[in-house]
Amino acid sequence: MKATQRDFASTARRAVDQCGIFFFCGPDEAGASAAAQSVTELLADAGERIEISGGDLKKDPALLGDEARSGSLFGGKRHIYVRANGDEAHEALKTLIETSDAGAGEAAPVLVVATAATDKSRTAKLLEKRKDALVAMFWPPDLGSVAGSVRQMADAAGLRLSGDLAERIARAAGLDVRLAQSEIIKLATYCDASPQSPVALTAEDLEAVGAATEEDSFMPLVNAVLKGETGKLDGELKRMREHGMNPVGVLLAVERRAAQLAQITSQLGPRGSLDGLDRGAKARLGIFWKEEREIQEQLRSWHRRKLDRLGPKLMQLHKDLLGNSQSAELLLAQGLTEIARFAARR
Repeated sequence: MKATQRDFASTARRAVDQCGIFFFCGPDEAGASAAAQSVTELLADAGERIEISGGDLKKDPALLGDEARSGSLFGGKRHIYVRANGDEAHEALKTLIETSDAGAGEAAPVLVVATAATDKSRTAKLLEKRKDALVAMFWPPDLGSVAGSVRQMADAAGLRLSGDLAERIARAAGLDVRLAQSEIIKLATYCDASPQSPVALTAEDLEAVGAATEEDSFMPLVNAVLKGETGKLDGELKRMREHGMNPVGVLLAVERRAAQLAQITSQLGPRGSLDGLDRGAKARLGIFWKEEREIQEQLRSWHRRKLDRLGPKLMQLHKDLLGNSQSAELLLAQGLTEIARFAARR
C-alpha cells in the first residue's frame, strides 16, 4: 500500500486496520514523523512504545523481530518506533517479514521514519506491494498546505480561526506541523476552547501566547549555523539560552531548512540559480521573500555532497537530544558549532 501527504489522511484509517508495518519516508522528516504519530493515535491499543535506532537494526537485523514479538514490561500491548537513515532498517524488516511468513507468530506494529529514504528505496520496494504494509512519502509542504493542516488541527481542538491566522501560525512554526500542533494545543488551553465549546481565536490571542516569529526566535540562529557564520554563533547560542528556546524545536528548524536546501539544490541542478525561478516556482519551494537572501547565501555553503553528509549528522544529533534531555542544550550547542564550521569550509 502506498500513500503521499495528499492522500495519507484518507488512507491512514484503512492502513491501521490492515497493516502491521508502516514506512514513512521522503525529505519532509517533520511530516513523516507527524504521520507516524497519527498512526500511533489511531491504533486501537498502542500500548508501550519501544524505540530502536536504524543503526542498531543495521548491526543486528534480528533485533526488530525479537522486540516486536516480546511482551510489554507492563503486560500490555506495545508498538515499535524506528528512526532510521536511508535503508538502515531494510534487512531487519526483511527478516521480520520472512519470519512472520514462516509462522513465527504475531508481531507488534512497527513504524519506521526513514530520513533520506524515498519511495524508490530498497526498503520501500520491499514493502509497497504487500497488503500488510504502508509506504508513505512526504515532500516538504508549502505554506498553503500547512495552513490547511493548522485549520484542521484547530477545528479538532475547538478553535475557530481565519486563513490569515492559520498562515501566521504555519510561518511561525517554520512549516513544521509538529510545532504547529503544539501551538494549537497551547492556544486552545489559553482560550479555554474545546470541541464542545468552540472559541474564535483572535489576533490578540495569538500575540499573547503564540509562537515567536522567525525574526526573534529560531531563524537567526538557524541562518548563522547554515551560513557558517561562526563569528555570530556565540551570540546566537547565548540568546538561545537566555530565551529558554527548546533545543529540539531549534534542531527541527535546522532540519527543516536543510531539507529545503536539498530540495532546492535538486530542483536547480548543478548550474541553476534562484534568480532564474519565477515567483510561483519559488513559492512551491517554500522560498518567501523575507528569507530569499538568507537561502541564497546558504546555498553557496551547501552543495549536494555536503548536504548528503549533513542529513545523517542532524539525525544523530536529534537522537542524542531525545536520549539525553538534561544535556540537550549543551549537545545542541556543540552540534550546531560543528555544523557551522563545516558550512564555513568552501
